[in-house]
Amino acid sequence: MTDQPTPSDDWRAAFPWPGVEAHKHARGRLGVVSGKATRTGAARLAARAGLRIGAGVVTLLCPPDAATVIAAAIEAVMVSPFASDEALAAAAKGMDAVVIGPAAGVNDATAANVRALAETGAALIVDADGLTVFQNWPGELFGLLDRDDVLTPHEGEFKRLFPGLLDQGREAAAREAATRAGAVVVLKGAETLIAAPDGRLARNDNGVPWLATAGTGDVLAGMIGGLVAQRMDSFDAARAAVWMHAEAARA
Repeated sequence: MTDQPTPSDDWRAAFPWPGVEAHKHARGRLGVVSGKATRTGAARLAARAGLRIGAGVVTLLCPPDAATVIAAAIEAVMVSPFASDEALAAAAKGMDAVVIGPAAGVNDATAANVRALAETGAALIVDADGLTVFQNWPGELFGLLDRDDVLTPHEGEFKRLFPGLLDQGREAAAREAATRAGAVVVLKGAETLIAAPDGRLARNDNGVPWLATAGTGDVLAGMIGGLVAQRMDSFDAARAAVWMHAEAARA
């Protein structure tokens, strides 16, 4: 474990640059779980981000009523409706990573979706409603995770999952949160921190205020998912995505 944060931009050697003979089936499979028909925008942003960052095949997993809405609004992304948790898990089998939470709804169905996905072997990127739905029983969420999974809370979500932890300072809190969760934690903010359960910590120093708008967190979750789907180490994937996310906002 290092006592000092590692640089936020030294992930380039680990980046999954495509080879000259690369094809979509060698570039990873990413799933993104959508909310109901009136709440598909966040998942579409995440899916598009995963596609743009290089995931070979991206599939939007959605309730049946959302399928036509999604299909009419986005290209180059597959659509897979599911009517039960078992159907969701079956659809996610063989995927390398799944993003769950953007506009999913804070309800029992979202919690059940997370539980079902945890059994598939795919790395989970848990964002937004996927975090908040476990605010009263965070230990259950942590019990579903492993070291390849990524949590992406902003400060409010972090406080709900890890009450009182920020009192010890953001860096110490991020490290302790990753240890408790047994997964990578991305503590978003003006200076985003990325912590791994093995003690690694990175501080992102290129944040920009242009990211303070709705939808940017969904894009970041999709970027992380896209890189994890390409089998990039989850800590490195989170660092890379956070850095590129800020650079894209700056451009």
